[in-house]
Amino acid sequence: MLGKKNFKPVTLEDRAFFERHYALYPQTHSDNNFTSMVCWNHFMHYRYAYVKKNVILECTAAGVTRLHPPIGPRDPELMREVIQLALDMSDNNKPLMLIDPETAKWMKEIDPDLMLVPDLNHFEYVYRSTDLAELSGRKYLKIRSQINKFRKKYQHSVEPITQENREEIMEFLVKWCESKRCKKNFTLAHEVEAFSYAIEHLTELPLRGLLIRVGSQVGAISLFERLNANTALIHFEKGLPEYEGIYKVINAETAAILASEVEYINRESDLGVRGLRKAKLRYHPHHMVEVYSLNRRTCFPVIK
Repeated sequence: MLGKKNFKPVTLEDRAFFERHYALYPQTHSDNNFTSMVCWNHFMHYRYAYVKKNVILECTAAGVTRLHPPIGPRDPELMREVIQLALDMSDNNKPLMLIDPETAKWMKEIDPDLMLVPDLNHFEYVYRSTDLAELSGRKYLKIRSQINKFRKKYQHSVEPITQENREEIMEFLVKWCESKRCKKNFTLAHEVEAFSYAIEHLTELPLRGLLIRVGSQVGAISLFERLNANTALIHFEKGLPEYEGIYKVINAETAAILASEVEYINRESDLGVRGLRKAKLRYHPHHMVEVYSLNRRTCFPVIK
């Protein structure tokens, strides 16, 4: 019977294991991505079990524990055990999260009485890489205008993030954090810690990065990787606010590199933040990575 004893912490040493497993079962949502897990481990406290050739993820944030559905060959008995364990481990109303549409459909076949609700705050925005790189057409007119204004106003250059400029990146992060008053913002404080971990372990993770230098100062950065065969994932994208339009520029420069490699770019979710949602919609996503959560109030009695 699946239980807490089956789970162990996700660590940097698990990279090869997850890469082998995800080669067989490619992922589309950033929360299942190995880099995301190890970078955010200080806050999300990821653990995993490997049972019946399936990976089952568990995360605990702010004292709330939730499970992800099994990743691997479909096994109805294992799914029942995961649902039961999620109900036993979590007091949260949605103890099982990040259920993709196909898995949700399969779960309803196992038990039609389950209520699986869309988790809109965790839907992820996916764009055509060529759309973000070329910004063609009237719908991107304002963004192109802001980029052109930046390029005329500032002397700047673009370069990859490497071991040689890593110290400058950390100095940039301090400046960015001060501009955003991270110490007073719970979410941003944890994001800075996740970003710092990524930079410190740049060579140990499948990350690539890009920076924009304005004059001699680093003004913006992006960190990204291949999520699956046709999609790249943007992990972090930051810019100093004194350079108007710099976020638009780092977005376009990153997309220009990725457009020759992948068809799509996943820019993660908006977490329900209205301003962030508006900004992501402004770039006209091609599609969303939809996910569902299990509503625990429909789960008594436990599925047969």
